[in-house]
Amino acid sequence: MKKLILLLVAAATSISINAQITAPAPSPASKLEQKVGLTEVTVEYSRPSKKGREVFGNLVPFNTLWRTGANKNTTISFSDDVVISGTTVKAGTYAVFTKPGKENWEVLFYSNTENWGAPKTWDESLVVAKATAKVYTLPMAVESFTITIDDLTNNGASLGILWDKTMVNIPFTVPTDVKATKSIENVMNGPSANDYYAAASYYYEADKDLKQAQEWIAKAVSMNDKAFWMSRRQSLIYAKQGDNKNAIAAAKRSLAAAKAAGNADYVKMNKDSLTEWGIEVE
Repeated sequence: MKKLILLLVAAATSISINAQITAPAPSPASKLEQKVGLTEVTVEYSRPSKKGREVFGNLVPFNTLWRTGANKNTTISFSDDVVISGTTVKAGTYAVFTKPGKENWEVLFYSNTENWGAPKTWDESLVVAKATAKVYTLPMAVESFTITIDDLTNNGASLGILWDKTMVNIPFTVPTDVKATKSIENVMNGPSANDYYAAASYYYEADKDLKQAQEWIAKAVSMNDKAFWMSRRQSLIYAKQGDNKNAIAAAKRSLAAAKAAGNADYVKMNKDSLTEWGIEVE
C-alpha cells in the first residue's frame, strides 16, 4: 500500500513539473507589415501597457537609451535601401533604439538586433542612421505602446511611435521611382537574352516546337555572343532537329567562348559533342 501511495505521489509530482501554464503575455508581441511604394517594411515589437502609470519621464526616463518597447529589441526590416534623415540605410533588419526627451527624441537604427533591452556595450559603429523626432502631445492617452507606418505616399512614409500622450514620427523615403522606371524600361525593351534562353531551354527539354526554340535561342545568342552556355544550347537544339551542320558551328562557337572564359566543363561537353558528330578536336 505504501509503495502504491509513493508511486501516485511521484506521478502527480511528475505531471505538475511537466505541465505548462498558458497565460497572456504582459507585453504581447506584435508584427506590422506595410508596403510603402514598392518596398516591404516590417516592424516586430512587444507592446507594454500604461496601467495607470506616468510613462515618459518616469517609467521611461528622459534622455536615457530605451529599447523602444519591451522584451527583445524592436526591429524594422526594409526590402530595399531607404533614406532616413538624409542617410541611406541598406536593405535589411535593424533594431530601433530611442532616447526620449521632453521636446524631441533621438531615434537610432542599430545593426545588432539580438539584444534584450539596451546593449551592455553600445557600439557607435553599429548605428546606421540617426533621426531627431519632435514630440507631439496627444489629446488622450494611448494605453498600449503602439508603432505605426503612416503618411503613406509612393515615395515614403513615417514610422510613428505612440504611448501615453506622446507621439513622435520618423519620416523615411523609398526608391519607388528607381524601381518603377527600371521595371517600365525592362518591359518596354522586350525580353532579355536570359528570357529567350529560358524559353528556348524549356521548349527543348519539353520536346515542344523546336523551330520556335531555335528562333528564341538565336535571339539570345545574338544578344550575348559570349554566353557559351547559350551557344551550347543552340547546338543541341540544332542537333535535335537533325541539322548537324549548324549544330557543329554552334558547338565550335560555344567551345571557343568556354575556353576564353576558362570553363572546363563546357569545353569538355562541346568537345564530346563535336567528336560524336564526327569532328576531330584537340
